[in-house]
Amino acid sequence: MHLRPYRCNDLETLYQIDQACFAPGISYPRDELSRFISQRGSRTWVAEESSEITGFLIAERQAQRVAHIMTIDVVDGWRRRRVGSLLMDAVEAWAREERLLLVYLEAAENNTAAQAFYEARGYRKVDHVADYYSNGASAWVMLKWLKGKEAASI
Repeated sequence: MHLRPYRCNDLETLYQIDQACFAPGISYPRDELSRFISQRGSRTWVAEESSEITGFLIAERQAQRVAHIMTIDVVDGWRRRRVGSLLMDAVEAWAREERLLLVYLEAAENNTAAQAFYEARGYRKVDHVADYYSNGASAWVMLKWLKGKEAASI
């Protein structure tokens, strides 16, 4: 398993993975996913095993030295095989390199498995947002303050 940067020809595969990972109204339309990937300050990591894309993560650097994880998607057959952990390690390392203070994301209120995964990594629920997704589902905003020499010296 290795991580690599996004390539232009990955878009259709990433879109299909996102559609399979999330319900309508939570998954992203192709044009929105493309916009997230291409916007200034955005980074996309692609997890791959034997030329098969097993997952991806899109994050953006925001004002106030904050990283926002737009989405993390892992192919169903690759879950609980450390793909998500590798992707989260990559975004958190990038955020530290960029000297950002925290990383945050939104997790669907009913996605307790994802919430438990993030909590095990040190993320905490800080806000509940009703009707966050276009299908009316609510979400938890979860964040992690970055630690270490870089964050401590800020």
